[in-house]
Amino acid sequence: MSFSIGLLYASWALVCRGGQCPAVEELDEYTPNQTSKLYAVDGRFIAEIGLERRTLVKLDEIPQVVKDAFVVTEDKRFYSHAGIDWYRVFGAAFYNLMSGGWRQGFSTITMQLARNIFPESISREKTLVRKIKEGKVARAIENRFSKEKILELYLNQIDLGSGSYGVETASQRYFGKSVRDLNLAEAATLAALPKAPSRYNPRRYPERSIQRRNTVIELMRREEVISDADASLAKAYPLRLAERTESGDIAPYYVEWVRQQLDDQFGRQLYEQGLKVFTTLDLDMQSAAERALEQQLRAIESGRFGAFGKESYERYIARKIAGDETTPGNSPYLQGAFVALEPQSGAVRAMVGGRDFDDSKFNRAVQAKRQPGSTFKPFVYATAIKNGRPPSYVVMDTSINLANMGGVDWAPRNFDGRFEGPIPMRRGLYMSRNLATINLGMELGEERVIGEARNFGITSEIPPFPSIHIGAAEVIPLELISAYSAFANLGIRATPHAIVRVENARGEILWQPMPTHSQVMTAEEAWLMVDMMKDVVRRGTGSGIWASGFRRPAGGKTGTTNDGTDVWFVGYTADLVAGVWMGYDRPRKIKANAQGGILAAPAWTAFMQEVYRRKPAPPDWPRPPGIVVREVDLRSGLLASPYCGGGPVVTEFFISGTEPTRECMPAIHSPYYDTTGSIPLDPLPRPRPQPVRSVDPGTRVQPGTAPLPRPGQTRDTFPMPRGVPISPS
Repeated sequence: MSFSIGLLYASWALVCRGGQCPAVEELDEYTPNQTSKLYAVDGRFIAEIGLERRTLVKLDEIPQVVKDAFVVTEDKRFYSHAGIDWYRVFGAAFYNLMSGGWRQGFSTITMQLARNIFPESISREKTLVRKIKEGKVARAIENRFSKEKILELYLNQIDLGSGSYGVETASQRYFGKSVRDLNLAEAATLAALPKAPSRYNPRRYPERSIQRRNTVIELMRREEVISDADASLAKAYPLRLAERTESGDIAPYYVEWVRQQLDDQFGRQLYEQGLKVFTTLDLDMQSAAERALEQQLRAIESGRFGAFGKESYERYIARKIAGDETTPGNSPYLQGAFVALEPQSGAVRAMVGGRDFDDSKFNRAVQAKRQPGSTFKPFVYATAIKNGRPPSYVVMDTSINLANMGGVDWAPRNFDGRFEGPIPMRRGLYMSRNLATINLGMELGEERVIGEARNFGITSEIPPFPSIHIGAAEVIPLELISAYSAFANLGIRATPHAIVRVENARGEILWQPMPTHSQVMTAEEAWLMVDMMKDVVRRGTGSGIWASGFRRPAGGKTGTTNDGTDVWFVGYTADLVAGVWMGYDRPRKIKANAQGGILAAPAWTAFMQEVYRRKPAPPDWPRPPGIVVREVDLRSGLLASPYCGGGPVVTEFFISGTEPTRECMPAIHSPYYDTTGSIPLDPLPRPRPQPVRSVDPGTRVQPGTAPLPRPGQTRDTFPMPRGVPISPS
């Protein structure tokens, strides 16, 4: 016994030798790092960025019920001991000896403070040396500071989960109000967290949180700091958590995207100096985007759009809470991404990178590379428009067979398995005809289409194969969606951005990145594209939008990839561009007959309808002066005349100088006739098309490049084998 006492005394005397324990004098000037705060476009608070989210508060501003809850729960003899509670020391020692392990601790509030403020000197390993070191530093703290100062430091320092440090930050995060306004039940909820912040997180595990809260209330009743009646009322009090917009828990994917940009610019300054960051985020649009995407994903999982047959997000979360193993790296449930931006400035107004940031921090809006399907087709048609082809230009919706150098043929098909023959470009786009688009793209040339996609802001690799014309090359959702700003803004593309300015604590501007723009098309060329893409919404593959009652001027494009693994809708009005993607992290079929116009477009529609209930209706795009109108024969694209044989006559728009000058004749309804009349197409003369063609791609690519895709068919789709599945880890 005397040997044990001697050993403990020697340990106490030597544990801090050589400066191994911190100097408590440092607490005289102790000021914890302050977080940088992010604000929305209207000045509302979004979130905090820092190593520890913390807002300091004085002890006299903290209600007595909060102080009592923490003291009773964590250290009921706090006001009577000198840093070490010897009753708990001997009790814990006896319990641990009997149990044969380190099962029970004896840290006081002062010991916890020593560990939390000096983590470099005091580790968190459960060892006797650590406990002795904590105790010695705690005694030094008690000798230097009053109990009130120690409690104030503790309540501003304690980790309360969800990245919240201190009672003020936690109160705002969980309840959306200052700690000054907490009631007994809410105070007990916070005091329940230090034991295991993640396990008792009220947002993720509300039932556990309530059980632990009621235990704290009972401890307070036993210690007679509250009455029996107050305890009974508090135990019955419902768990009322703040809305995400009140608690700084909104737009986590957007916040992380901004944080990465700020980290590159400011480094540690971001986490220590309390910067003010003013962003482009619109909180109302963000909420609308999150609601629209999640509601549509749940509708798909519920079977509203046909049998689903896969694990839903709700079922996955239930398994996770129950402790079942989950798939590392890839979330196994249906995922989605949503981006909305202002086309004139490129300001990102909303961003959703996934369904659950806590479960998966992989931002599918800016990190995933997915095949865009037919949402890529507008770049093919824009290339055609820029090279003199009007919307009435006749393209061939006919089969092709491309022989691969390795012996595998690619014979793409349309979704319905039919070929419409000669059709105008306008119809090829709004009905998303694969073969018409491929034939048009091959006529223009892959390199020319790739160059145009680059002009629109597509930076992802695009191999020069015919399958790219129907969306085989993977893209990042943000770059695809922002590319459509060139259509909405009549030819001027705005680079997407999220940061307006950054100020220091004195209000001095440290950084004010300037938006960038580039001219992609003339106003006349872009207006023709907009008019063609309006038809997608009015009568094409996205007509469900029009049918649902959204009748404001809008254009867009649906997209579905091979085997229904990705579905898209990217659309726009004159003042807002928004895009939706849905799929699995590890690509697999979403469901039978998955189509972007059916699965993704409703989320876009719900978002737009909510947004335009709060803001003025968008204007229509004014027709530029360089646009002329002609009556043309639909089958030939030439001027209508009495000799056209009674074919359909339509009103079509042309850039002045590209309109047809010849009238149609009965003899020129053949699909082999050059329907352009005298339209100049230099430097791309139109070849005489054939109903069936066999093309050796070796004339376009060099040996050793990737093989052409295998056959397949979908509506807005393309057949192309995928490479290694994405991994968000």
